[in-house]
Parts: sequence; C-alpha cells; structure tokens
Amino acid sequence: MSKTSKEADITSKKDILTDKAPTGKIGTFGGLTKDELMNGLRIMYTARQVDNKVMRLLKQGKAYFHIAGAGHEATQVAFGLAMEKKVDWGYPYYRDMAYMLALGMKLDEIFLHMLGKADDPLTGGRQMPCHWGSKEFNVPVQSSPTGTQFLQAVGTALANKKEGLKSVTYVSSGDGTTSEGEFYEAVNWASRDKIPVVFVIQNNKWAISVPVTGQTSGKNASVMEMMKGHENLLRMSIDGTDFLASHAAAKTSFNHARRDLGPALIEAHTVRLFSHSSSDDQKKYRSQESLEEDLRKDPIELFSKKLLDKGILTDLSYEELKKEINNHIDEAADWALGQAEPDPKTVLKYVLDESGKREKLPYEKSKPDGKPIVMVDAINHALREEMERNDKMYVFGEDVADGKGGVFTATKGLSTMFGNERVFNSPLAEASIAGVGIGMALTGVKPVVEIQFGDYIWPAFMQIRDELVMMRYRSNNLNEAPMVIRVAIGGYIHGGHYHSQNIEGFFAHMPGLLIAYPSNAADAKGLLKTACRLSDPVLFLEHKGLYRQSYSTAPEPDENYLLPFGKANVVKEGNDLTVVAWGALVHESNFAIKRLEEEGHSIELIDIRTIAPLDIETIIASVKKTGKVVVAHEDTLTAGFGAEIVAQISDQAFEYLDGPVKRIGAADVPIPFHPLLEKAVLPTRDRIYTELKELLAY
Repeated sequence: MSKTSKEADITSKKDILTDKAPTGKIGTFGGLTKDELMNGLRIMYTARQVDNKVMRLLKQGKAYFHIAGAGHEATQVAFGLAMEKKVDWGYPYYRDMAYMLALGMKLDEIFLHMLGKADDPLTGGRQMPCHWGSKEFNVPVQSSPTGTQFLQAVGTALANKKEGLKSVTYVSSGDGTTSEGEFYEAVNWASRDKIPVVFVIQNNKWAISVPVTGQTSGKNASVMEMMKGHENLLRMSIDGTDFLASHAAAKTSFNHARRDLGPALIEAHTVRLFSHSSSDDQKKYRSQESLEEDLRKDPIELFSKKLLDKGILTDLSYEELKKEINNHIDEAADWALGQAEPDPKTVLKYVLDESGKREKLPYEKSKPDGKPIVMVDAINHALREEMERNDKMYVFGEDVADGKGGVFTATKGLSTMFGNERVFNSPLAEASIAGVGIGMALTGVKPVVEIQFGDYIWPAFMQIRDELVMMRYRSNNLNEAPMVIRVAIGGYIHGGHYHSQNIEGFFAHMPGLLIAYPSNAADAKGLLKTACRLSDPVLFLEHKGLYRQSYSTAPEPDENYLLPFGKANVVKEGNDLTVVAWGALVHESNFAIKRLEEEGHSIELIDIRTIAPLDIETIIASVKKTGKVVVAHEDTLTAGFGAEIVAQISDQAFEYLDGPVKRIGAADVPIPFHPLLEKAVLPTRDRIYTELKELLAY
C-alpha cells in the first residue's frame, strides 16, 4: 500500500485520541450506496464546472473575480455531506464552493453571488465573490481576513454546547492560514473545553506563491504534526483528493465531536489545479513538473475512474451526467446575468439594526433614587440584573470568575450566583475573547465579555474591526452579532504606558459599532443595561479612575432603568461658554467650572455619554446659545475624538461662534508612570480653568 493510501486510512493509531477508527472501508465504498456515490460525483463535477464557467465569464468581462476550489472538491463534498443540515454550523473559506453545494446551495444562488447581483442571497452584492454564507444552513457570511473564522467557529460550537444542542461546527482553511496565531488559539480553547469543532485544513501546499515548506515548521511541513500535544484533539492526515478517504474521515470526526469527545483536526492533502485566484498566475512561481503532478491527482478524475472500474458508472452515463450538469450551469448563469444590479440607494442600509428595537426600549421610566453607589458596583449590579432577566446571557474574559471576580471586581459574585457555565474564565488571549464572543453571538445568545485593560485590546482589533462591526452590513442584514465588550480604560491612576490608554478615537472610526463612555455610576448602570438588550455590538468603556471615586458616585437606579445611546446629558446649564466632555474630563471640567462660576461666569457643561451615536444636536444647540465652545478629552490631542466634534461644530454652527473652537487633550506622548510626569501629560482641572478663562476673555 502506498504512503498516500495509508494516510487515507488515517496516519497512525497513536494519533487517534478516540476509541474509534474512521468509519467505513475504502474497498467497500465506505458503506455508501450507489446513489450516494453518484451524488458525491455529481456535486464534485458541478463545482468544477462552475469554476470553469466563471473563469470564462471573467474573460468575457461579465464577472469580476473568482477563487477556484479545483482540486479540493473531494474533501469539501465529503465534509459537507457529513453535516446534519440546519443543526450543524459551518465556517468555510473562500475555496469552499463545493462544500456549499454539498450543503444544498442552489446554482442560481451561487451565480447571483458570483455576479454581485441585487438578489445575491449571501451579501446583496456587498461582499466579493466566493465569500460564502447561508442563513438556511447556519453558515455566517464570511469575510476576507484569513484565520478569523477559527475562533468564531469555536464560539458558535461553545454556545450550542452550553445551550444543550447536539450541534457540530465545521471550519476550514488552507494550509497557509494555519500560520495565523488565531488558529492555535482556536484549537487550544476547543481542546481545553472539548468543544465540538471539526477543523479541516485543506493543504494544497501553496499559500498564494509561498510553498507550505515556507510556512509550516512541523515534520514534513505537516499541520497535524505541528499541533501535537493538545489533549482531547482527534488528529487525522488524509489524502484529500480521495473522496472515500475524505468521507471516512468526515464521518469519524463528526462522530467524535458529536459525542462530546472534543474537537477534530483533519489535514486533507489536496491539490491546487488553478491559480490562487483570477488575479494570480501560478505559472510565474510553479514549475511545469509541479503543475503536472497535481493534475495526476485530480480528485474528479480519480473518483470517476474508481466508479467506472467498479461498474458503478459507465462511460455513457458519465457523459450524460456531465452534459446535464453543464446545461444546468449554463442556464443558471444566463439567468443570473439578466438579473438586476444592486441599487446604490441601498448602500447605507444595515450598518446598524433597523428593526426599531433600540428606539422602542423603555428608557428613563424611573429616576436614579436609590442609595449612593460607586461606578464599579453599579456595573456589577447591571450585569447581575441582566443575567437574571436573560438566561442566554454569558459573561467571560480573563479572571472574571470568583474568587477574583475581575481585576477591578466588576464581575465579583457572578459566577457564584449563576455558575461557571454562564460566567467563566477565558484563556489569556484577547483575540480569543472577541472571536469566540462573535461566534456565540451569531447563534442568538448574548455574550458580554471583558477586556481587562484598553491597552491590551489590540490583539482583538481585527476581530472587532473586520468581523464584529462588519457582520450585519456584509451579510445584507442576514447575520448579527450583538456582543458587548467591556473595557477598562483611562489614566489618572499612575498606570504607566500600558494601563492608561484611552481608545475611543480608534474605535469611533468603525461604522456598525455603538460606543458608551459613562462618567458616573447611574449612567454606567443605565447604559450597560441598555447595551445588554440591543441587537448591535457595543464597546462599553469604563474609566477605571472613576470606578471608586466619590465624585462619580450616584444614587443607584432600579432594575428597570435604561438610558438611550445618543442622548447627551447637560450637567450644568450656562450662557457664556459650552464645555463638551466625557469620562473623567466631565469631572475635571466641572471642578474648573465651579471656580469660574465663583468669579461670575456662566458655563454650560455637556457630558456626551456615548461616542457612537454622538448627540451632536444637543452640542450644536448649546453652541448656538453660548457662542463659545471647548471640547475636553483625556486622549491625545492629535486625532482624538474631540477633533470630530470640533469639525461638526465648525460645519453646523460656524456663524454662531464668537471665538475659536478650542480643544483640550493630553500631550502627544505615552502616559508616563510617575505622578508628576503623568500630571504633566494629562489634562488637569487647573489647566482647564486657565484655558476656559482665556476663551471667555476672547
């Protein structure tokens, strides 16, 4: 038996961490019936011919872009057919068209997507071709970054497991993507908690032009070998050009995962018969010998020959099958070419939830009139009340469980009250926290996650920017991921460079994300409770310097108190000058204003409370009244969010101004540790007082 055949039967028994070998024997067609064998061949051939059809349309100028899956069909079809439709979930990658056909996607739908038509059921023409998705088959519409799908798949599988569903999640990629750190993070978390995920790495030996030997350090550049050491992980290396070997591995891996034995990792050795994409020419970097070697392993040729040799298929029936499929493809393509193009008038839709839910919540039905409470305790109470209200709400992050209860005790007591199934510690990996949270949110549960410090959110940045906030828009409103990300931010605590950042300016540049930044306990509780009920993702910024400050203490609102996003609070009314601030600068400004009031000045102070949406109407109305305005924030002056507010004031209220629009912010340097150095960088009440007085005298 050749090495390839041995790999098809699974590499070595020591690598199988279950008590069950692959289902079915290749020599007996793995228990598949003639109809099942023919169905597999039909789907494989259909996928190949769609590749060919789209490439022809590209040459005719009728299509825009394509990434072919030619050479991967056997693996993709086998795993697609092994799934329990509408129960299992899938996170395919851009070559996985054959997988989508195996799930049941129709040719009409594929061509509408490939051509970016208005009725494209995946993205409505918003996303590039070959970015697969299906609401019907539990496949969230995918993005372009490689590797982000791994953690989301773990999150989806984790949510389904916690909800008691016998669901398995498939996730795939090419071999190059396993170089991404999020691949390791996903396998690690799934293995740690026996999460039912089937990782399928379709190793065609090339990451665009870089060979697998230039990517992977494992023995023989093997991804499976590289991932040794993970407990509960079933690892298999198969000949991915062999449909029967792939079928056996698919059955075994799904069975392993569905029995709660842990995840499975399958390295399917495939071939890449076409260039990486329609924008690539592999002849520039691959030898003719390499290309010819892959052609000899064409999975459709191998499978059809086996069926012909065994008498399952005849030459005549195969020719009839191909003719029938080619006709269907031509008909579907011709039909799709005649369908309507997307309407530019719809391009602004579905950045945020448009169901009206946010507008219909019962805001401010009571007043904060309870006992005074510090901000961190108000946040804790909001989480507890919302978890009592919603049994599908989950809280997780680093150190959030008892007895620690978070580094600032914001989650103290929650795991004791609700159990470790609903409040649990994550691995120390911010991308994991965000990615797993996204995957959970896509299933309909409500993850509320914690990032310990804003300074450490950056490993999660791509999950937030390219995945979380884009989910609704790129799927044309098919998918939503209403996750809440709580983050401790801000200075004035002598935390040095890496515990003092303000991050709102970076994240304000993300359409699709709501951002709250409360300055006191009552607002924090009301806004967080609202965030937990919305259908949009929320970044909830908590100034750690205000967690236990006496001046950020407020009477506690009751369990029914909700505050709307996008409604500023006029803290003080005045006539001479407007100050716009948020977070700690609300209080620093207020201290300065009190001194000016003693001197006879009348200052209006506005706490914007939310960055996105911004209540610019309240700000403009105030500026029209006072004629002078200062925007004060803690972030660095250059490109701080205050610049956006100033620009909108200049645009909408220029003729009402009696002086320059001023900004007060931190110096453009990292926040230093020593109190004297920190004070020299961050805005202080004394500095605010001086600058307000100068503008009053202008």
